[in-house]
Amino acid sequence: VQLQASGGGSVQPGESLTLSCVAVGSVFSIGDAHWYRQRPGEEREWIATMFVQGETSYLDVVQGRFTMSRDNGRNTVYLLMNDLKPEDTAVYYCTIRVLENPYGIYRDINGGRGTQVTVSS
Repeated sequence: VQLQASGGGSVQPGESLTLSCVAVGSVFSIGDAHWYRQRPGEEREWIATMFVQGETSYLDVVQGRFTMSRDNGRNTVYLLMNDLKPEDTAVYYCTIRVLENPYGIYRDINGGRGTQVTVSS
């Protein structure tokens, strides 16, 4: 199983982007999912979680601007990012807990290269 993150790009401050992260391969179901980002010169930081029941949690600085959602049938999670700011410039990564078959156990899959988001005027 691999994760494919997409949807990044270059935008101006105040604009929006929606990132997608899909689990491909032998996937029976997906569980909790997380988004992280790594800004230039900084450590990777957690920014959002969506639990399998649908509850969400966000880093304070993105709360109210970013929204996670999921489509379990498509094994995909999304991150809608509104009112983007230059400080949101980063590579965004996802992690999804995946169940590969009904008799197995969930395991966390990390999204490889991430997707670049650049916010500048």
